[in-house]
Amino acid sequence: MTHPASPSDRRQYFRLDSVFPVQFKVASLDGKNFLSEWIQGFTHNVSSGGLRLDVNNCKPQLVSLLKGGKVSLSLQIHMPLSRPAVNASAKIAWVAEAEEDLNRLCIGLTYQDISAIGERRIMRYVTVKRLSLPVVASVIVLLGIGFAVNGYLNVKLVRGNKALVQQLINILQEWSVAKEKIKEINRDKEDLQRKIDTFQARIDGIEAEKQGLLEKVRIDAGSVKELNVTIDKLNREKAVLQEQLIKLQHKETAVTEELLQLNQKKTELEKANFDKMYRWLAVHQNPHTGLVMSFEGDSEVANWAFTYDQSLAMQAYTLFSDFERAKSMLEFYRKRARRIDGLFVNAYYADDGNPAEYAVHSGPNIWLGIAIVQYTKKTGDTRYLYLAEEIAAAITKLQEQDAEGGIRGGPQAAWYSTEHNLDGYAFFTMLAQLTGKEGHAQSAEKVIRWLVAHTYDRQDVPIKRGKGDATIATDTYAWSIAAIGPEKLFTLGMNPDKIIEFAEQNCGVQAGFQRPDGAVIKVKGFDFAAQRNAARGGVVSTEWTAQMIMAFKIMAGYSRAKGLDKKAVQYEEKADEYMSQLCNMIVASPSASGQGEGCLPYASTDSVDTGHGWMTPKGKATGSVAGTAYVLFAYHDYNPLHVKE
Repeated sequence: MTHPASPSDRRQYFRLDSVFPVQFKVASLDGKNFLSEWIQGFTHNVSSGGLRLDVNNCKPQLVSLLKGGKVSLSLQIHMPLSRPAVNASAKIAWVAEAEEDLNRLCIGLTYQDISAIGERRIMRYVTVKRLSLPVVASVIVLLGIGFAVNGYLNVKLVRGNKALVQQLINILQEWSVAKEKIKEINRDKEDLQRKIDTFQARIDGIEAEKQGLLEKVRIDAGSVKELNVTIDKLNREKAVLQEQLIKLQHKETAVTEELLQLNQKKTELEKANFDKMYRWLAVHQNPHTGLVMSFEGDSEVANWAFTYDQSLAMQAYTLFSDFERAKSMLEFYRKRARRIDGLFVNAYYADDGNPAEYAVHSGPNIWLGIAIVQYTKKTGDTRYLYLAEEIAAAITKLQEQDAEGGIRGGPQAAWYSTEHNLDGYAFFTMLAQLTGKEGHAQSAEKVIRWLVAHTYDRQDVPIKRGKGDATIATDTYAWSIAAIGPEKLFTLGMNPDKIIEFAEQNCGVQAGFQRPDGAVIKVKGFDFAAQRNAARGGVVSTEWTAQMIMAFKIMAGYSRAKGLDKKAVQYEEKADEYMSQLCNMIVASPSASGQGEGCLPYASTDSVDTGHGWMTPKGKATGSVAGTAYVLFAYHDYNPLHVKE
């Protein structure tokens, strides 16, 4: 007669948290007279000598037969992910109804016949299962702890980065106030000095009149006395003004000291924030493609990587000697990037590298070539130079199709852009310097002749946007200085100072910018187009303002080389002023991956017409690769359109 399992019987089994199926047939103890039907059971208690078999809804006849103890079982044990089944025969050690479910019969079995290999397979599965469960649980716990710690550190990092941005904004506001105080004091000083000079002139005039009276033969004592009274009065009034002037000078000294301290803090915070801005460019590089999403925060172009922006990001990596990141991007263009008519498309998806926009324009390709030249020049790594040569060949082919040597907007475009031709001049010049090939220098000179004929041919609008297009585009003014240089512009009959002056007068704006905390501040910078033609009101472009900052710095160096130190200082002050204005627009990255690192939006206002055929991105806090990268260039005095020797 069988009996329920005792505690000592049960302690010999390993309990598993998951079951596996076992099929069995009932036979007599001598292995004969099998019942032909296979019956389904399952087990989760196993030992080296047997197992516990559970069977649901057993027929009464089968229960009686099993409890009779005069039968054995033939088994087929099926373990998950293990083939084939293990065959065995076993005798019944005990039989009992499960306490938690009376419809389930529990059968303790002891092996009669099982192969050594089969038994090892079962026990290996059991051992691994027992060990893996706590390991998996531990891994889950550790991952949970890791995510929690990482989440905490990310939150802390984001808060720290936001605080750093806010510190800079606060210092800039104090710095601006101090600067305005200095300007106000200087205005008051000039006003007082004019009044003192006026009094002195009157005193001098009266003294001269008195002297004339004294020199007469007959002295009019009354008149002389009256003049002395007037002189005394004027001297007292002049003394009051001089005291006021001295007080203003003391005040100026105090504010100047305050401004010097603020300048030091401003310089430190600017550097810290610009370092964070580079980190933003770095953390946004996709590890699979090497591309960088152009706009963070605009759902309509989410995951788009514009080729022009990739050129800027690549140059930023090169500028910061982050060559592996630059190479990752170059590898994409070398191996994976789709081309049309030998040129790269305008935009790819950052995550998989497929084309996002199938248009092919000259400018983005030229800028990619510029980035390759800059990388090659700085690293000495020439393995990607052939890509720049292939781009140059395709652009030269377009140029040869124009009798005047201009570069069309693209293989399928009929229009000519000043911007693309300025890019082309810089690219061919840089490539000629790097390779020594005369053909590239000749292509550059053709571009210059085309620019003189079609862009620099009017006095009222010094630089046209393109062939037959007198629209004002701010970047053509900044890039004329950066690509051609003030010296060569002068030899072409263009006055570089007038170019800068025209851009300031026509494209300089002050616009409202709403910071992420809701505060609206006024920011000075440069619009995409002429302010007088923009019905939308002024919009500050971070990228194009940074281009103008670079132009101011180039003009400062040009002026100083000519001995015009005062003018050089004026250009330097303008560059510093506009850089500080852009710092007011730094925002903490709005995405989780950005970790709150600093970046710049594309413009002071979202979703507005630039005046050149595209809209500014959507979103109040949309981080822009172009805006962020170009401001880094301006801060570090890096001119992408010129190769440093």
